[in-house]
Parts: sequence; structure tokens; C-alpha cells
Amino acid sequence: MNQRKHLVVVGHGMVGHRFVQAAIERGLTETYDITVLGEEPRPAYDRVALTSFFERGADALSFLPEGRYDDPRVSLRLRAEVVAISPRQRVITLATGEDLTYDELVLATGAFPFVPPVPGKDLKNVFVYRTIEDLEAIRAASRRARVGAVIGGGLLGLEAANALHQLGLETHVVELAPRLMAVQIDDAAGSTLNRHIETLGLTVHTGAMTEAVLGKDKVTGLALKDRNPLDVDLVVFSAGIRPRDALGRAADLDIAERGGILVDEQCRTSDEHIWAIGECAAPGGRMYGLVAPGYTMAEVVVDTLLGGGAGSFTGADMSTKLKLLGVDVASFGDAFAATEDALEVVYADAVAGIYKKLVVRENDHGGYELLGGILVGDASSYGVLRPLVGSGMELPDNPEELILPAARGGVELGLPDDAQVCSCNNVTKAEIVAAVSDDATLNEGGPCDDAACVTRCTKAGATCGSCKTVVKKIVEDHFAATGKVVDRSLCEHFAMTRQELFEVVAVHGYNRFDDIVEAHGRGRGCDICKPAVASILASLLNHHVLDGANATLQDTNDAYLANLQKNGTYSVVPRIPGGEITPDKLIVIGEVARDFGLYTKITGGQRIDLFGARMEDLPAIWKRLVDAGMESGHAYGKSLRTVKSCVGSTWCRYGVQDSVGMAIELELRYRGLRSPHKIKGGVSGCARECAEARSKDFGIIATEKGWNLYVGGNGGAVPAHAQLLAGDLTREELIRCLDRFLMYYIRTADRLQRTSTWLDEIGGLERVREVVVDDSLGLADELEAGMARHVDSYFDEWKATIEDPEKLARFVSFVNAPDAPEPAIRFQEEPRTAGATTLTLGTAVCPLDRIQRESGVPALVGGEEVAVFRTYDDEVFALSNLDPFGRASVLSRGIVGTRGEDEVPFVASPLLKQRFDLRTGACLDDPSVVVPTWDVRVVDGVVVVGARREIMDS
Repeated sequence: MNQRKHLVVVGHGMVGHRFVQAAIERGLTETYDITVLGEEPRPAYDRVALTSFFERGADALSFLPEGRYDDPRVSLRLRAEVVAISPRQRVITLATGEDLTYDELVLATGAFPFVPPVPGKDLKNVFVYRTIEDLEAIRAASRRARVGAVIGGGLLGLEAANALHQLGLETHVVELAPRLMAVQIDDAAGSTLNRHIETLGLTVHTGAMTEAVLGKDKVTGLALKDRNPLDVDLVVFSAGIRPRDALGRAADLDIAERGGILVDEQCRTSDEHIWAIGECAAPGGRMYGLVAPGYTMAEVVVDTLLGGGAGSFTGADMSTKLKLLGVDVASFGDAFAATEDALEVVYADAVAGIYKKLVVRENDHGGYELLGGILVGDASSYGVLRPLVGSGMELPDNPEELILPAARGGVELGLPDDAQVCSCNNVTKAEIVAAVSDDATLNEGGPCDDAACVTRCTKAGATCGSCKTVVKKIVEDHFAATGKVVDRSLCEHFAMTRQELFEVVAVHGYNRFDDIVEAHGRGRGCDICKPAVASILASLLNHHVLDGANATLQDTNDAYLANLQKNGTYSVVPRIPGGEITPDKLIVIGEVARDFGLYTKITGGQRIDLFGARMEDLPAIWKRLVDAGMESGHAYGKSLRTVKSCVGSTWCRYGVQDSVGMAIELELRYRGLRSPHKIKGGVSGCARECAEARSKDFGIIATEKGWNLYVGGNGGAVPAHAQLLAGDLTREELIRCLDRFLMYYIRTADRLQRTSTWLDEIGGLERVREVVVDDSLGLADELEAGMARHVDSYFDEWKATIEDPEKLARFVSFVNAPDAPEPAIRFQEEPRTAGATTLTLGTAVCPLDRIQRESGVPALVGGEEVAVFRTYDDEVFALSNLDPFGRASVLSRGIVGTRGEDEVPFVASPLLKQRFDLRTGACLDDPSVVVPTWDVRVVDGVVVVGARREIMDS
């Protein structure tokens, strides 16, 4: 029997953790015992998402929340600082004096923040931005600070600025280079990013050199060369990183000229038994400051140690796509056109805050190939464009079509096979196509036959869910290309499109989901069809969305008439028609925000958003607003959001019509109008377009003769400018035309389809003009009558809710909370045995009738939050209320449905839409993730929750 070897990993950051993962997955622990030494007090965590620590906490960032690996041959030791390496003896020495021997040593010590040698850098309230401990210190100091400055405007600097901004500090960004993100983007892109960031209230200083941090004991200011000093009381240095190569230097390992432990293509150092990976390593003399190259290095070393077929690290794609302070930024390939004969193609829209640049080169055939690019403000095409670099694929004759909006002549280029569709799980188009091909082996039953199966098999769309629509389109396109019937059913429960379902409901006059699914569907529905039916019923019946059984159909936000945020709290947005508001109402909004501890933000639609409201506080917040004469702004619904306006002829010297009056009239006319997707409008009082009306689903621009009506514009993944439907309309003509347009869209659009996409698919602007303006189908009277019914039946959903005790009952922290109608009690059960544990006590959380069929309620059981669900057949289930992906306690608020022929009961998380089996807690989209379940039963009409099932089965 071969003697086992000992491998030591120094460093337990993201790259060190990835090395251990790969070692376990690929079988390296069959021959090696692995000891991992982490210097920090906690296991590896997601340093890339460090800013989210303030909202989600440290546990949500952890890669190893249990603090240990499942493989017993891997030992993790924290707070273990290595101070010396003796390569000849193969011994490392810890700060405690302990020596450890190794057969192979992997250095993954990472990097440290660079702090320039300026006076005052050691004052109190000066920080770096690198670890959770750094952020904890910054948060503590921010409670006594007013203004903060971040030194450095690169990737990490902007993340640090975001952190200070989230903590409520007035924030300055000081960057020595002439632009932000100087390594990744050019001057024009930097200017666009600059405008975005300053719009959020931050102040940017580029081309500014920091001379000193001012103050005696603590920070009082920041001195800048040739500029006025900044009045700040907190400073964060984020001016770059340097490799932590001190151990390598002391051990006489070869060091790169600019720092970093020099390694070969297998990441081996100058000592054959020592390896270096991640930011402390310098393959080819270059340090890589991104996590992806570090992951690649980790895998190369594992493969090399396994012997045979070892890969090599010869460089890394430094392409970057991320969201900084809410702004999409991407840089890929030769972004600065350094290649000989490179040409730049640029599209810029200063009003929309979008900058796109492609770097191309003419090929031998007279066409163009892509070398690189930069995207700011809209990086939706990154997944398509990046794989084209170096692919040899020829671009369209006019490459600018790849970055123009659709309304300006842009085209959709088919994804190449190696295009990364799911960045969370690194799934390419080729892997998705392979899952539905005839010879597919990922699925036990053969090739996948729908997008949901592809998600389960490849994990594409299983994490954040943002790529699910792309996955669905790839699957459908592949089926169409191979001659298979493309199933365009709404979901597995309804073999029809949303448009067909709308007509069925309208013709038969249904008003209950039960009747619809019984007559035209199968099973008990899901998180796709239930909200679609809820929207159709709301459009046709104009009832309260929380009436009766229809309450259980509602999607995440409609279910509680507020916008769910990622930490499980809600945002509240009162309606401010046209942006016009009185001082008294402003005062009330401010008092509500103060009294309930809410964060306030002016929205892009001229309203005030109140963030951080607890679910049980929503009715009290609404009552304060309603009593002051305000109402729901429907910011939570797939409905009309706002009609934005400029000040128009009332105040502006250029205005030719009363844009404010028109915006208010339209917003009050269409408020509460449910639709396939959210709708936004805008009214500009002249051609100067200050309300940005052409970026809206419907936009009106005043002329000397009346109003021009534009339709089909919106932001989102693919921004589109609205197109002119009719010009020089009178007020009456405008409203009549707009009534028809909106009702035609509501009746015929697909589920979650924006007006721009619908416009293209239904036949383009000319087709819509024929139906809406010329009445070619004879639908005008019917469409206008439908809108008239909506206008006549409008009521405020907030006011109706706070006046209805039955609806108010759902807004409680726990169904068995002390202030709930039924107090918490203990229930004595008959003794019984389950495994090795006898259960004699259970917590009676509420009568069964308190839980609406096909819904859940939150309960407190033994100090833990439990989601208790009741199905259509009165079965009860209990799961942990904590969403394992979003790390917020919200599962009880999800939609209950069934899946498959055996009708597996599940709940869809309201955060990111992953489905969890109510019986087992297993995630149906990612079976490796399981939430805890509890023993639950109904005793004498009371729901009783016992112990965790994992305890019972022990």
C-alpha cells in the first residue's frame, strides 16, 4: 500500500478554497492528506461581493459556512499564520512556533492593499478595503462620520465608494488617473461612467493626487495637489494591490521583477515542491489581479499533481463584466485598439448614459473580425460579443449594427457555441445545445425536452435566474432548426400561449384560477402560470389582487403590494403623478421615512422610494400615506409605473404645451392598469425632450399643433427608443389612440414581454398602426371599452387593504407572533419514536384555516423561522424560511405549485425564483442545495410543528 503524502495550502481565500475544491472533486485526496492554513479568523468568502456584506452579513458571503470540508482528509486551520518556509527540509513554521512538514506546498497568500506613503496614512479613521474585518471597522467608524473619501477609482475603489454610499456617507472618489477604471476603459467610457456615478450623489475627482491625510489624532480632511482640500472625516485607501510574496522572498524563491512569486506554466516555483497560485503568483512575470485566472491556476496545479494530461497556464482572459454602483460596465479583448490596423466603432447616447465601443480589424476576405470592446450603461451584449474575440467569426458588413439599439437599426447576432450564457455557473451555448441533442447523456431520461430540464442538468439559470430567457430561446431555436416542434406553451400546466389564455378567460368569463386550470390545464399550476393568470384576471375584472383565492396567485411584489428587496424587506413608493407634489405631502413622506427608519431615494420616474420596510409594518406605513391624500404608486406591479414629465409651458421658456398637466391626466387614467410587463410613460413639453419620453413604453412630445405619440421604447436588457405612431394629435385623439395601443398590448403580448419586443414580434410599427390608428381589425370600440371599464372601476389597493381585516391578516411577522390573533402554545403529542429520537412536544403554530390553500405562513419554532405550507389537498409541510441563495427569510411568501406528472409540490422562492420540493427541501433547480425540513401535522384542526427531520433521521 502506498504511503499517503502530505500537502499544505497556505492561504484560504477564494483561490485557496478553489484549489481544495478541485482537489476533492478530481481525486487528489485519494493520495494526499491536505492541511489548509488560513490567516483570517473565518473560512474563505466571496471577496468579489464584499460590498454586499452590509446587506447580507458575513455568513451569506461564506464559501464554507460549516467551517470544514466534507472530505475528512482535508483539515482546515484558521488564525494560522505562516512565518517561514524551509524548502530544503520541506518544513513550514507557524507564528506559534509549530513546524509542519510537507511533501508539496501550495502558496495562495493573495495580495495586500497598497497604501501610498502619504502623511497621515496612519491616523484614526483611515482604512483599507480588503477583508470583512476591514468592512466591520469601516461600518463602526461610519456611525460617527459624515463625509468619506476613497483614494482610488479602479474596480476596488468604486466598490469601496459604493460601501460608503450604502452606509449613508457623503462620498468622494479621488483618482490619480484622468478617468475612472483607467486599466479597463477609455476616456469616453470613463466620462459616461463618471456621469452615472455623480447622478447617484457621489463626487468624482479625476487627475487628482493625494498629498496628505489631514488631522492630528483622527481624519479632518484630505489635501490634494493643486486643488482645494476636501472636508472629510473618513478615508479608505483602495489604490491597488501588491502580491503577498514575502514568504517566497524569505525562502529564496525566484521573484518577478515587479513582485510576485515567479512560476512556470504549471505554476511551479523555482523549487520543484512549491507551487504558487492566485495574486501572489507571477506566471511569466505578470501578476493577475482577478479571481478567474487564480481559479485556472488552482486547477492546473491539481491536474499536474495528479499526473498525466496536465494543463498549463499561459495567460488569462482579462475581460471584465460587472455592475458598479448600479451601472453595467464591461471591457474585453483589445479594448484600447492597440493592435495594428485596428478600427474603432462607437455608439454613444449621452442622454441614456450609454457608451459602446467595438474594436475591429479587416480580415483577408474584406470583412471584419472583432478584437475587443467596451460597454458602459448597457452590457447586455457582452455574452455574445466576448466569445467572438479570436473566434475568426466574420461580423456583419456594418459592425455598428451589433451595438445600435434595435430601433436604430441594430441586429441580433447568433450566439457562437462558446458564448458564455450563464456566468454564475460558466455554462456555454454549446453545453445547453448538447443537453437537448439526441445523444445527450446529462439527463437520465435522455435529452432534455424543455428549458427547465436544461436548467436542472446544466445549472444554467439555476443561481440568479437572469439568463433563463436566453436559455429558453436557445432551446427553442435549436428545436426549430432541427425540425422539432417548438413548444410555446405558457408552462407545463397550460398548453397555450398567454395571448390564447387571455382570450379563453375573456370568452368564458372565468374569475377563478381553479375553474381555468380544471377546464383548460392540468395539475395545480406553478410560479409561471399563476402570476400570468392573476394578471389576466386583474386586467379583465379590475378586482383587488388579494381577493380570496386570487391572493395565492400573485407574484412576489403583488402578493404584498410592495417591492421585495434582496434582504427580505420592502420598498414603498407612493404615487406622485407627473412628479408634481405639495410641500405637505413631502413632509409626510419624510416623517414616515424617519419614523420607520427607511432609506429614501429619488427614482428615475420622479417619485420617492422608501426602502427597508418590514412586511408587518407595511399597513401602518400605507395608512400614514393614505391619510395624507396619497395612494399606491403600483411600483410593485406589472402595471403602469409612472408618467414622467418636464415642467412644460407652465414654467419653461421653450415649452409649447402643458406637459405636466398631460402627464398627470395620463397617469391618473392608467394607474393600476395590469399588463404583461411594467409600463412607463413620459411627456415632454417640447422637442428638447427633457422627460426622455422616447425611452418609455409610450412617450408624448409636444408640438406647436398638438402631440406626437411614440410607442415601444424601454430600458432593460436591450434598450430601445420608441417609434412615432401618430403625430400632431389633439388631446382627445391622443387619449383614444393610447387607450387602444395599451389594451391591444395587454391582450396580445406574451408573458413578461416588454412593449419593444412585442412590437417587433406582432408585425412591427406598421402593423400596430393599422390596428390601433386605422382600426383594420375593427377592434377599436372593444379596446376603448376595455380601457373605459378600467378607468371607471379604479380603486386604491393600499386603502382597500388597510380597511379589510381579512387582507390585513397576512401582514404579520409570524403567524404565531405574540400580537397575532392566536397566541403561541405548546402541544403535547402521544409519544412516538422516529429513528433514535422520541418526540413528545410540538409547537402549535396556528389553526389550519389560518393558512390559505396553496400558500405559506412564517412561524417561529424553537427560535428558528419556519415556513409552513398548505396545499390544495390540505397537506401541510414545513421548511426553513431561509432562502439558501438569497440568504433572506422569505420562502413562506413564495408561490406554491406542482411539477411533473407526479405533481411534486414545491414553493418558488420570491427572491430568485428557485423551486424547492416541499416534501424534502431539495432545490429542484440545483439538487445539491437542500433546505431543512420539519416534522409537521394537523392535530384537531391545529398545525403542529415538531423537530427538524434531520434530527429525526439521525
